[in-house]
Amino acid sequence: MAATKDIMEALADYKEQCNNNQRLRRMQRDWSKLLHFVAKDTGDSFTMEVVKGEIIANEEGARGVPDIIVTATSEDMCDMFWGDLNPAQKYLDGEILVKASPEDVQRIDAITMIIWPES
Repeated sequence: MAATKDIMEALADYKEQCNNNQRLRRMQRDWSKLLHFVAKDTGDSFTMEVVKGEIIANEEGARGVPDIIVTATSEDMCDMFWGDLNPAQKYLDGEILVKASPEDVQRIDAITMIIWPES
């Protein structure tokens, strides 16, 4: 089980990686969403705000009404945000759940291909 502090550190690293990826930023320039991440093993939740393809906020707790809800174990969240785990297979196996519109799921798939291209 990962601690809240670990997940927040992983989210901060992910924010930096995404915001510094010019290809990803160009591709997502029209995407503004509020995401909630829920750790199913600890019950902790986290909010990520994306505005025009830039992650502008990561915080503990569930703030606002989310456009997207991602549920995974705390360890999988850390591994995913630190780039140690490509979430695609875990998603296909039902271990990572995504509640979102079909369009947003497609966007997340595209983000995955850019962030984790070798998988």
